[in-house]
Amino acid sequence: MLTLQGTVEEIIFQNENNGYSVAILETEDDVVTIVGSIPLLSMGETISVQGEWIEHHNYGQQFKVETYSMVTPSTLNGIIKYLSSGLIPGIGPKTAEKIVEKFGKDSLDILQYNPERLKEVGGIGDKKIEKIAGAFIEQRELREIMMFLQGYDISPNLGIRIYRKYGSETIKKINENPYRLSEDIIGIGFKMSDKIAQSMGVDFNSKYRINAGIKFKLMESSTEGHTYIPKDELIEKSSQMLEVDKGIIEDGITALALKQEIQLENFNGEICVYSMPLYYAETNVSKKIVELSQGEIKKLDINIEEKIISIEEESDIKLAENQKEAIRQAIENGLLVITGGPGTGKTTTINSIIRIFEDCELDIVLAAPTGRAAKRMSEATKREAKTIHRLLEYGFADDELGMVFGKDEGTPIEADVIIIDEMSMVDILLMNNLLKAIMQGTRVILVGDIDQLPSVGAGNVLRDIIESKIVKVVRLNEIFRQAQESMIVVNAHKINKGEFPHLNVKEKDFFFMSRTSPNKVVETVIELAKERLPKYNNYDSLRDIQILTCMKKGDTGVNVLNEKLQEALNPKSKYKKERKIGDTIFRVGDKVMQIKNNYNTKWKQLEDGQVVQEGEGVFNGDFGFITYMDEEESELTVLFDDNKEVTYSFSQLDELKLAYATTVHKSQGSEFPVVIMPIYWGPPMLLTRNLLYTAITRSKELVVLVGMEKYLAYMINNNKITKRYSGLNNRLFKVFEFMMS
Repeated sequence: MLTLQGTVEEIIFQNENNGYSVAILETEDDVVTIVGSIPLLSMGETISVQGEWIEHHNYGQQFKVETYSMVTPSTLNGIIKYLSSGLIPGIGPKTAEKIVEKFGKDSLDILQYNPERLKEVGGIGDKKIEKIAGAFIEQRELREIMMFLQGYDISPNLGIRIYRKYGSETIKKINENPYRLSEDIIGIGFKMSDKIAQSMGVDFNSKYRINAGIKFKLMESSTEGHTYIPKDELIEKSSQMLEVDKGIIEDGITALALKQEIQLENFNGEICVYSMPLYYAETNVSKKIVELSQGEIKKLDINIEEKIISIEEESDIKLAENQKEAIRQAIENGLLVITGGPGTGKTTTINSIIRIFEDCELDIVLAAPTGRAAKRMSEATKREAKTIHRLLEYGFADDELGMVFGKDEGTPIEADVIIIDEMSMVDILLMNNLLKAIMQGTRVILVGDIDQLPSVGAGNVLRDIIESKIVKVVRLNEIFRQAQESMIVVNAHKINKGEFPHLNVKEKDFFFMSRTSPNKVVETVIELAKERLPKYNNYDSLRDIQILTCMKKGDTGVNVLNEKLQEALNPKSKYKKERKIGDTIFRVGDKVMQIKNNYNTKWKQLEDGQVVQEGEGVFNGDFGFITYMDEEESELTVLFDDNKEVTYSFSQLDELKLAYATTVHKSQGSEFPVVIMPIYWGPPMLLTRNLLYTAITRSKELVVLVGMEKYLAYMINNNKITKRYSGLNNRLFKVFEFMMS
């Protein structure tokens, strides 16, 4: 095997998912093309590569890299290129030149061992020194770890996730127990951790392997929405994956149960297996719901019927009978569920309830699962609404505990009434943490549309509560006259009943455009967003129009649509800076979405260019626009709703996705003036009635469906809601029986 050493002069191609790179390497004797898996390669680096020469039929002689290692650059020019490569935020070409001019060949040693001396370089203060030093050490540490992980065919993207989880102890922790990767790291399945373990010599029938496989299958079922899995099904799936006898799996389940790492439950003669967090959550939720629904509450000294008449007169409205019933039950019950579809007056009902409670001088708290849902709630009620996580003061406690809820049994929410909107999005774990923080005697009102998609997380909370019949439920089912004018509302209810919608009614707000190929569907979606709808009613292509689709992949999926829409609505320009992360190009002007809750990200709220407020927290589902990119500092700025400005380092960009198009699941809790939706082939489990219903109810003014009527009909007829294993309904009934006996 041959060895070459040199400086990376140019990177021609780089796949950040698997590390495959094509680069120009300048050695002492020659300039050569190198190809192979070289993760995190950057221009200006000095590397040593081992491999062999190959002849490419188009590109001629190349050096195929088998293994490689980083070499500290020894020339002044090499050090400048390394420092200015973008690896270290805070050091661009100008700063790199200043550092090398000051410290010469000692520059890298200064960065590693005496970074405080950077003060001797003009324009570098304490904060920047801290940032540079931390990034420099992290990069060196990360390189060592990536080299270790490369030996197990772990991609650079996954390697970075592993490093973020374990930090400097990555190698030590993996050597101790490689199976922890499948439990701790999203994107690393059991097969990958098993492959690493096998290469380390872990026995095929090892209890560590068996236990890890069982727990992985449990975790996998929770990502599909289940809170438990039947024991026989778990044995079957685990046995197939591990390729061991079912008796060994059964023994493993018993051992894990005895150690209380999993929980076994008997539901009507069937043994079911829970992970401990989901078991505790489900049992606590059932107990708390029964307590709140049956417990005593402070009686209000009011005449309800007079209050209802007063609200109707003062607001000049006529409440439906079910709306009046919801008001009565909210006053008389400790726990109430209000459910209904679009146009049935949920907002009017909630505002009426709030008004009565405020007249009684009760302290009311409003919340919803996501930032956009909370914003909608605020707009509808003209009162502050928080995300549930913010209400529960979720954040970092310390290094050992990590993220925790500040509100719980010991420090409950101080309120007389708590109203939660968009309850269909709330999973069992979040519901548990919410209920733990609610005191007995507090009135709780849960509002949601049972026909929308269920939560992304495990559980079937809203549906289970309603179907248990333990809690008082009021269904709003009368469509108001004003709402009847909207084909969006009318068609939403028709679709929900399994009926075909009215299409292309003149001067209405619901349209279908027939296209018979995926390419034509995508072309039409782009044409609508870029030209036709802006001309039709002055809609802003980026701010008013949202494309929703059933899936991420496929010819009409999110990935394809975002790439095409970015090209059409925010094309490449020499005046717009951009950065490629993985397969995604982020460009100034792009519409983006935050895809995970980050409660510690700082934001600044701007008015007329001035900072008027500062705070923390950016949430899953928040939409924004990239307004600025700083290559020197390796960061970009996003302006979110409400003029909240957030700065991201390039290393944080896994928290952002392009959002010209997004999945229907990701749109839950949001509302847009215009929704465009491709209607084309997809997996049957995604082409469902409740997904279509959820999509069209995200629109306030206009819906345009593009595709084939046969797939629209298929979705309407496909009312197979994927069964979720959930014991909440069963537990609610048992707890109620026990408490009432």
